[in-house]
Amino acid sequence: MATDLEIARAARLRPIADIAARAGIPEAALIPYGRHKAKVELGFAEEAAARPPGRLVLVTGITPTPAGEGKTTTTIGLGDALNALGTRTVICLREPALGPCFGVKGGATGGGRAQVAPMEEINLHFTGDFHAVTSANNLLAAMVDNHLHWDNPLGLDPRRITWRRSLDMNDRALRGMVVGLGGPAQGVPREDGFDIAAASEVMAVLCLAAGPADLQARLGRMIVGQARDGRAVTAADLKAAGAMAALLRDALAPNLVQTLEGTPALVHGGPFANIAHGCNSAIATRLGLGLAEVVVTEAGFGADLGAEKFLHIKCRSAGLAPAACVVVATVRALKMHGGAAKADLGREDLAALRRGLPNLARHVENMGKFGLPVVVALNRFDTDTPAETEAVRAAMAALGAEAVLCTHWAEGAAGALALARAVQRRLRGAAPRLAPLYPDSMPLAEKLRTIAREIYRAAEVAIPAAAAARLRRFEEQGFGHLPVCVAKTPYSFSADPTLLGAPEGHVLPLREVRLSAGAGFVVAICGEVMTMPGLPRRPAAEGIGLDAEGRIEGLF
Repeated sequence: MATDLEIARAARLRPIADIAARAGIPEAALIPYGRHKAKVELGFAEEAAARPPGRLVLVTGITPTPAGEGKTTTTIGLGDALNALGTRTVICLREPALGPCFGVKGGATGGGRAQVAPMEEINLHFTGDFHAVTSANNLLAAMVDNHLHWDNPLGLDPRRITWRRSLDMNDRALRGMVVGLGGPAQGVPREDGFDIAAASEVMAVLCLAAGPADLQARLGRMIVGQARDGRAVTAADLKAAGAMAALLRDALAPNLVQTLEGTPALVHGGPFANIAHGCNSAIATRLGLGLAEVVVTEAGFGADLGAEKFLHIKCRSAGLAPAACVVVATVRALKMHGGAAKADLGREDLAALRRGLPNLARHVENMGKFGLPVVVALNRFDTDTPAETEAVRAAMAALGAEAVLCTHWAEGAAGALALARAVQRRLRGAAPRLAPLYPDSMPLAEKLRTIAREIYRAAEVAIPAAAAARLRRFEEQGFGHLPVCVAKTPYSFSADPTLLGAPEGHVLPLREVRLSAGAGFVVAICGEVMTMPGLPRRPAAEGIGLDAEGRIEGLF
């Protein structure tokens, strides 16, 4: 069978101006990056965003496993199918990060016949947005150390600098280090470290900013550390925000590409959902809503992370409200949640499937708590049996949710027509009213406990005294109204990645809290999750290269 890269390379892509015209974007508003990708000028994006909006559909999924689920593929297949049914649709996705491409996860352009293209270019460098984020992040880091070197007039305490450097690559050796060694001319010695670019607050700011002025204001509010008197020191205090915004000016404009079937796709921004808020840019989403009847967008990892953050953070910040939610699952992944070994997933195992179904049920129930009508997209594998798919349908019917069998990986839009019709039925009538699980006025610790109890089904959150004191200090500084962004393993409802299925009654261990004042949320780091991943024993990079004609091989 052809690989994703071979399928993408064989596709006949249309000139990007044709895709723009299909979306209602004039050629004069395009900034081309080659034949098949372009940025959309911010002026036009702002104009389109002011129009009456279309309907927003959120695609999320069950807790991910090595068996695969297919959220991005489903987002693309659903968008293609809605267009095939005559509903003018635009897709909004995040950009891939280089770290996962060369690590274990691979790219983020979908798969099979449900892909966005050009696949190689999107997965590797694209339009340079990630590089702009790392440059802006590291400019601020350089200005922090420069300030320390030149007499430190703000009185920054080198022991309490919280701003870290950034790199778009998995590199465990950079998690912690000492900088400034070599004598007075080389700077002030202090502890430092790197976060992956997708975890940088700069990335979050880029994705939540409403426009250039808001971008620069948010950058200025970012906190780099504390002065010796305890006062917070910001990027604005260091006079860094303007130069950072200049580096990010072009990156702020949304990127336009296409699916293999010609659906317009806005691929912009790339925060991870396990350690950041996991959604594409607000600017791209608003642009899509101004262009189309329906926008299909994806939130990263399972619904307990990406969808919860989409609803509590992005929707709050950008004034958005989805009209429907699609939860993606596979029989194989549900059997793995039920205890089946990966090697045995190709055999019918109704007992393991029934043990794993509570994971899907919990995600569906959780989305219902926000007031969202839910459709389950069941991605079909050849080894799935009729009895297994019927068991999923019956379990979802008991919850009032329709489970639809999908084959868009193999068949493109034709394999997602039933899903598209189910979504269309949910979109008829008045839009549901989004119901957040906590108000802005709730104390920060209680917001975290609400997420843990209502979404993760935890019994309690273990909050160390130092973290509790920091949360109280954030509130005293005027940040108590912010939402909470939980950083934890994506592989379990708990903080233990080995605890599959639908665990309940566990304790969520809070490790530390960080204030992202520019992005506009408080990060709660739980368990052993890391903001700088490492490469696996056999990274995907070992299989990537160029063929004799200079074409890329091995991307997936």
